[in-house]
Amino acid sequence: MDPGESSQAEIERLRAEVERLRKDSKGAAYKRTLLARHDLRPYTLDYVQRLFQDFSEIHGDRRFADDPAIITGMALYHGTPVMIVGHQKGRDIKQRQLRNFGCAQPEGYRKAIRAMKLADKFSRPIISFVDTPGAYPGVGAEERGQAEAIAYNLREMARLEVPIVVCIIGEGGSGGALGIAVGNRILMQENAIYTVITPEGCSAILWKDQEHVETAADALKITAADLKEMGIIDEVVPEPPDGAHSDYDAAADFLDKQLRPSLESLLGKPGNEIREERYFKFRRLGAISIL
Repeated sequence: MDPGESSQAEIERLRAEVERLRKDSKGAAYKRTLLARHDLRPYTLDYVQRLFQDFSEIHGDRRFADDPAIITGMALYHGTPVMIVGHQKGRDIKQRQLRNFGCAQPEGYRKAIRAMKLADKFSRPIISFVDTPGAYPGVGAEERGQAEAIAYNLREMARLEVPIVVCIIGEGGSGGALGIAVGNRILMQENAIYTVITPEGCSAILWKDQEHVETAADALKITAADLKEMGIIDEVVPEPPDGAHSDYDAAADFLDKQLRPSLESLLGKPGNEIREERYFKFRRLGAISIL
């Protein structure tokens, strides 16, 4: 056989094997969990750089401190003035320590709602990017009212009269994610996750080990496809074939194609209608029919 033909045959075999592995459903939810946590996955600021213009960051909660784990700021999105709120992780050790691995403290959630209320005052739609393992569980955070800060955000976001579009771009971990995720439209990238507990945490509680993380991930229904079927999210956003980390520009383009029409469908609606639509959206979650 010609060496060139041999090489081509090997390439085709490897492509077929890659495609088979992609379609392999065994442990699929946990595989997506690992992709959602990928070190090179694009974060909020990566999307801000590609999708928005004239971003101007807002700092501080006006009570205690600034929290770099959540970024907020005003920008233009296809000519529309918007408010951006999002979790931000770090790339290297220094940045990860500064951003606290994307785990916000109470001042982060208070900064977020301060920015959202500014958006409500000046009639700016809000675009929220969710990517956190969860709210920071440290002693200091609890002393400063972590649970109260998240609960306050849930109530106040439900009352806002401007459109809120939420984009789950990585990990959507428990209340730490929900604290900035009460939206009219919920978009979720196909390799992101949204869950009340990590697969590792679930495995530790139910099986007392880490050998059942794949089973736990499947049972938790944390993938975009599962959540779309249950009505928790509105749209699944495609990613490049090898994941969002493989091509930031393509990942941003895929997100833009669903984010823009989602936002435009809400523009022009009366504030009370937007508020009520968001309220009833969350009231319907988990509803079941009893025959």
